[in-house]
Amino acid sequence: MSASSARGKPSSTGLENDARRANESADSHHVSPGDIALGVIIGRMSEFFDFFVYALASVLVFPKLFFPDFSPLQATVLSFAIFPLAFIGRPLGTLIFTAIDREHGRGTKMTMALFLLGGATAAISFLPGTERIGYWAVLLLATFRFLQGVALGGASEGLASLLALNAPHNRRGWYAMMPQLGAPLGFLLAAGLFLFLLTTLPQQDFHEWGWRYPFFVAFAVNVVALFARLRLVATSEFATLLERLELRPAYITDLVRSEGQNVVVGAFVPLASFALFHLVTVFPLAWVVLNSERIGAGMLRTQMVGAVVLFVMVILSGRIADAIGRARVLRIGAVLIGLFSFGAPFILGAGSVGETVYIILGFGLLGLSFGQTSGALASSFSRQFRYTGSALTADIAWLIGAGFAPLVALGLSSYIGLFSVGGYLLSGAICTVVALRRGRTLEMRDH
Repeated sequence: MSASSARGKPSSTGLENDARRANESADSHHVSPGDIALGVIIGRMSEFFDFFVYALASVLVFPKLFFPDFSPLQATVLSFAIFPLAFIGRPLGTLIFTAIDREHGRGTKMTMALFLLGGATAAISFLPGTERIGYWAVLLLATFRFLQGVALGGASEGLASLLALNAPHNRRGWYAMMPQLGAPLGFLLAAGLFLFLLTTLPQQDFHEWGWRYPFFVAFAVNVVALFARLRLVATSEFATLLERLELRPAYITDLVRSEGQNVVVGAFVPLASFALFHLVTVFPLAWVVLNSERIGAGMLRTQMVGAVVLFVMVILSGRIADAIGRARVLRIGAVLIGLFSFGAPFILGAGSVGETVYIILGFGLLGLSFGQTSGALASSFSRQFRYTGSALTADIAWLIGAGFAPLVALGLSSYIGLFSVGGYLLSGAICTVVALRRGRTLEMRDH
């Protein structure tokens, strides 16, 4: 149950009631750190899967389907212009679903958010191209993309903060990295589906109907993830922990008034990794497709190897953070990403071998830095504002750090030169270093 239900307000959904009955029939009702970690990883994997399915399709499918009258470069730029709408919608989603959380409970909020996320993603699979309904198709795509972001803004259930606060003092870096494992897992699932379809279907069949299957899968993945998370949210132990640790939704006005500076500084802390995030996933795929005769399958294979490296490095970041501190890991990661930015344009432009080196090295650096960003955002806030503060700060950070990255990188590299991508990446690294110098309470708020 949630705090709302304790006050007499409804907080149940059909799925939440099913989850509660499943808990009642279980041998043990204890919510262990392992249960929380599993729920966090499954939840983040489903969210990243939805976003990566869209991201890969924005390179492999949408330029031809929605912008057939433009050159390949122009069509991809237009496709990337729709890409940031989800990140623009995330803060709005946090505002809307925080109010739903206060009035109707966390279970209701999560159910609505994840059904909206899965529904908006699945709806894209039914869209015809502009050749059939004109630019209404583009408008519908933009609408569903925006709704993806609104839904993701409401998908937080507090498990990541709960996991961090229940972690042993000397293992907080280890537990802080667990939510980030959802990114490589979500990417591996999305890229694997697209790779299978690209390599088994004739190109015409892929562009007509094959690309739609990953979007269908997204809805099923979200339902499974929702039930896994509700099994934790529906327990009395979860509600008790939330009350004791004060992980309740706060009013945004109170948050900004009390800890607005933490929101601003916290939004810049992860910019090094967030800037790199789409520069190793979406942008290089577009670069290869546009500048070679390849259909992208080879790059997807390389990126899947990179995702495995990302997975390993995220885990390693937890070990390192427990040894030297999270802030130091983020600082080291930002400096390494800054150094990488000077060589990245030359490496990426050095043919297939250079592309492989760029992907593997980029994913590795991303894992080291990205692995600790979730814990860093949460640690910036006092307990009464941690739940809402970390969600809103993450929304803003993703918007300014990653939302426009594919569009900016492709535009700059195509019209100015590939070296400009390094400059964009360097700016994110500088922002992280400066923000860490301002946010000196980072290691002091885990209590």
